[in-house]
Amino acid sequence: MKINLHLLRIFYAVTENQNFSRAAEALFISQPAVSKGVRELEHQLG
Repeated sequence: MKINLHLLRIFYAVTENQNFSRAAEALFISQPAVSKGVRELEHQLG
């Protein structure tokens, strides 16, 4: 299994900020991109 580092960064930002919108601001990406990244990571991990 190959996990994308970008997706792990998104997940880490969500856990640090405890909020998808604040994680998006911290990463300079949109909130839907954060949601999509977390969903993709969940899919990869099962």
